[in-house]
Amino acid sequence: MSARTDRLDRLAELAAEHADERGQSLWREAYARLRRNPAAIIGGVILGLFVLVAIIGPFLVPYSPTSTAWSNQVSEARNIIPGPSADHWFGIDHNGRDEFSRVIVGARQTLLVGVVATGLGLTFGCLLGGFAGACYGLGGVRGRRIDNLIMRVVDMLLAMPSLLLAVSVVAVLGPSLITVMIAVGFISIPVFARLLRGSMIASSRAEYVTAATSLGVRRWRIAVGHVLPNSIAPVLVQATLTLATAIIEAAALSFLGLGNPDPSVPEWGVMLTDALTRLEIAPRLTIYPAVAIVITAFGFTLLGEAMREALDPKLRK
Repeated sequence: MSARTDRLDRLAELAAEHADERGQSLWREAYARLRRNPAAIIGGVILGLFVLVAIIGPFLVPYSPTSTAWSNQVSEARNIIPGPSADHWFGIDHNGRDEFSRVIVGARQTLLVGVVATGLGLTFGCLLGGFAGACYGLGGVRGRRIDNLIMRVVDMLLAMPSLLLAVSVVAVLGPSLITVMIAVGFISIPVFARLLRGSMIASSRAEYVTAATSLGVRRWRIAVGHVLPNSIAPVLVQATLTLATAIIEAAALSFLGLGNPDPSVPEWGVMLTDALTRLEIAPRLTIYPAVAIVITAFGFTLLGEAMREALDPKLRK
């Protein structure tokens, strides 16, 4: 009896010592882990520089990205395309435009395409997956039938190759920068939908859902107010990773000639397409936009993987 009393007294003392300490939320703990993760720091720095260049870069470039003032220095017939110099750090392209200015200004278009496309996919994917997950987890027999119908449509979209699906969307709507955003966002909808639906189904089996149901809380209120907020973390991580693939897929569509029909507008995918026919004369024209795409996608991937490790209990270090 005395031993048990001693243990209780010890527990009381520990409780008193830590009475002022407060527990941390999932996001606060994840942020603390991200700050200690080298991959997250590197990815954040890369993305910070990318966003900074996209926002203020067009105001700092030495020349207009559409100016062809140096076209008299270019002669493709004689394989002359001037390279880097003191006045033109990346040289001049085949139309006599400053390549450095076009790469910097092209970052804004690339960022716009990636963010808008990911935002479209995230929004409609969450609406679709959230509704399906709520129907399955809390909607009874009728709800599971609705979930089954939605998921079969999602499975059909997932069964198609993403690039082929994007090309089909562009072929229907016509080539343009807006169409590329819609197409890239459309192919990411089923990924977000299935991910959120699975996360909500797992969360619907938690004890707090059983407790809320026993107290008479309405099912849809439980789904929207409790299950959905606790299921959104993996979807946000996937959005970070999707930004990287969205930039690559948008560049691929532009590379296929399905992007902005105006080649004078600087965008990394379009620049890569234009430079392909001059690969033997000036291979550097393909290197600059390609390296920019790779580094940007690498930054998004590093940050996304670090977020996944920070938010997933199974992967926490």
